[in-house]
Amino acid sequence: MDLEGGVPFWPKSAGLPCTFPALDEDVRCDVAIIGAGITGALIADRLSDASLEVVVLDRRDAAAGSTSASTAMLQFELDISMGELAGLYGEASAALAYAACKEAIETIASLPAAIDAGFCRQDSVYYASRAGDVARLQQESALRSRHGLDSTFLGRDEVREHYGIEVPGALLSRPAAIIDPYTAAYSLLQSLAVRGGHVHDRTAVERIHPTSDGIELLTSRGALVRARSLVIAAGYETENFVPEKGLARNRSSYAVVSEPMASLPPLLTGTLAWETARPYLYLRATRDGRIMLGGEDDAVDIPAKRDRCIGSRTRKMLKKLHKLIPDTAFEPAFAWAGTFAETQDGLPWFGPHPRGDPRVLYAMAYGGNGIAYSMAGRDILLDFILHKPESRLARLFGFSRSELRRD
Repeated sequence: MDLEGGVPFWPKSAGLPCTFPALDEDVRCDVAIIGAGITGALIADRLSDASLEVVVLDRRDAAAGSTSASTAMLQFELDISMGELAGLYGEASAALAYAACKEAIETIASLPAAIDAGFCRQDSVYYASRAGDVARLQQESALRSRHGLDSTFLGRDEVREHYGIEVPGALLSRPAAIIDPYTAAYSLLQSLAVRGGHVHDRTAVERIHPTSDGIELLTSRGALVRARSLVIAAGYETENFVPEKGLARNRSSYAVVSEPMASLPPLLTGTLAWETARPYLYLRATRDGRIMLGGEDDAVDIPAKRDRCIGSRTRKMLKKLHKLIPDTAFEPAFAWAGTFAETQDGLPWFGPHPRGDPRVLYAMAYGGNGIAYSMAGRDILLDFILHKPESRLARLFGFSRSELRRD
């Protein structure tokens, strides 16, 4: 699958931080992980910390798939509102999902790799695209506050005063953050290798075979990996492995980054922003003073067609930016498109599939909050590997969560 096109910013900015060898000999481990993007790297880091021997495999260079195309806005807020999620699974489950993402951001902040990757705390401003969205934002603010989340509704005048934009209202939420996901993935994988783990990119898995005492993986180079457990964290290609179709739908998203700016507008000084309209525009700054825009998501799932849309989608995003912040002198430097997937309820999938081998676990951190989902999901996977009791979060993020609708 061709996961990105155009010129993504992160690989150009960071270059190739290091190289990992292809796998040319047989190896044994506790856990094999397919996928060396940010999700696979975060999971590998957690499992290694738990004294498990880990082997990470990727058919591309590390972090060369969707990680390189991510805009990496870290929020506890999901693409689905807390109110909508409560309507599906109950208020307690909605609060649990939001709290898990909040805790994930705090955990990311403690990782040495996050410092290497320019982790920076931000506020999140979720602004109303039209007056009709104000009541919904006020209700959402009240619901979040009832469950201890820092989320405050700001009226038109307050938004103008603090951020210099003319919108009907906004939710100000904390914590949020920004990061370079490409550098973070490499930093985590390098640390894993130093601690005795194994990372092998340019090594495709051709066959997965369950045995009596584990899982065998035959690679494209003829090497055999024998593992007690397998985690498939292959991004949006994971659906090629899972024994159920239709868990998510692939879509395309677009992004553009400016040249470095002499000064950033107030909205992006310690703040990331997104809007209530769908598809939504989202924007953040980079650590070298650029503006990064993303959005204009569509249902295109053909790489060549997706890439041909980069120019027109970029122009639409810039038009929205100039309407929001009229005096911004945005000079485009990088523009790209990437494939992403979204689930019907906006939640990820983590754990074993009920129709599959229980030793094969899936990490499908789909949607607009993938890095936070990956942080929360890696503990779910560790519990399954260690045969610990299933938590309520594991049920909510697992393949049988439809049962929670009846709880």
